[in-house]
Amino acid sequence: MGYVHDTSMSQFIPPEVAQFSAGTWTDAVSSNVWSRQKAAADAAAVVKIPIGIPQNSASQKGAYLRSIDIWFQVTIAALDSLAATIYKATLPADGAAYAAPSSQAFSYDTGHDTAAERIDVDEHKMTLTLTAPFWLDDDDEVYVELAVDGALTSVFDYYGARVNFTLRI
Repeated sequence: MGYVHDTSMSQFIPPEVAQFSAGTWTDAVSSNVWSRQKAAADAAAVVKIPIGIPQNSASQKGAYLRSIDIWFQVTIAALDSLAATIYKATLPADGAAYAAPSSQAFSYDTGHDTAAERIDVDEHKMTLTLTAPFWLDDDDEVYVELAVDGALTSVFDYYGARVNFTLRI
């Protein structure tokens, strides 16, 4: 028997799967394109993007996480700041405390590797490439947090993300 080893897998994560903290967030649709929109406000918020791809308890099986693409738009005025963090946590055993996640090293694509490029008024496709890609174990939780700090009139639209990985089953 053989197995699948596909190095070109990807999975889209729609905006309604993410979690949003602080501020006023609403579902928005324009020309049949859906987003979650943060209303203009001089305030910080966080978008949590869960990375739900195949996991496996066997070594080097399941998904080998390589990069994450994130689509968003900034309108009216530039943000004060925007930064991403990729987190990895280990799910606890029964009766054990949930431990704090650890941040994973990554690099931004060349169009977003400076703060000024991430906050400008524009449509964005930002790619986060892991410095050390890894296989997802069956007790891993992985997610991205976008720390979005809006200026007084900044409007932020989150369109979704795409996870890029190798699948081996």
